[in-house]
Amino acid sequence: MTQHTVRPVSPAARGRSSGWSLIVPVKALARAKTRLGEYAGEQRAELALAFALDTVTAALNCPAVGRVLVVCDDPLAGPLLARLGAVLVTDEPGGGLNPALAHGAARARVLAPDAPLAALSADLPALRPDELARVLASVPAPGRAFLADSPGIGTTLLACSPGHPLEPAFGGASRARHTAGGALELALLDVPSVRRDVDTAADLAEALRLGVGRCTAAVAAVLGSELPAVGGAV
Repeated sequence: MTQHTVRPVSPAARGRSSGWSLIVPVKALARAKTRLGEYAGEQRAELALAFALDTVTAALNCPAVGRVLVVCDDPLAGPLLARLGAVLVTDEPGGGLNPALAHGAARARVLAPDAPLAALSADLPALRPDELARVLASVPAPGRAFLADSPGIGTTLLACSPGHPLEPAFGGASRARHTAGGALELALLDVPSVRRDVDTAADLAEALRLGVGRCTAAVAAVLGSELPAVGGAV
């Protein structure tokens, strides 16, 4: 993935001042998407970067989103994502995904104190702006709500209204943890692009069937390896 493959988001999308603050955590590329190593080989990191670029591009083009904050210290991914129009939040506190999200949430509260806030997975290469808008519109106020991933085990989006803490509990069986923590599960079945995160080759096959963004499509085309049958993906 090079700077020439990144297409900036439209000026209208970058210029919105109202709407949701969306936090997208992006892991250091050297450690990202290790379960895709067997499929992607040496291009695993490039594929992980493509996922993040396509996710952030779609989020920035969602009419409900006012700003996207990318929590990332990776020297390649961070500047590329900032070029799209995202706010780059560096100096991650360490300790994993949830402290990084809390760090991003604190910055978002400074930038837009009265805006609703959501954390979004960075591995949603099929993300559609209109589907993301439907998810955000379904979040009740006040309180917290989340969207489960396609298998129904994890979480791809956690949202809270202004004045409420985000309290992220991502990772593994996060659906159960977010429920136990009092967040409402959003029962939406018509937003597959917001639920289809990608950790495995089977996940990627399903995302490709839904239709991925241009960066992921370009890397997948170069890889050209056979993926599992879509019918076996969830």
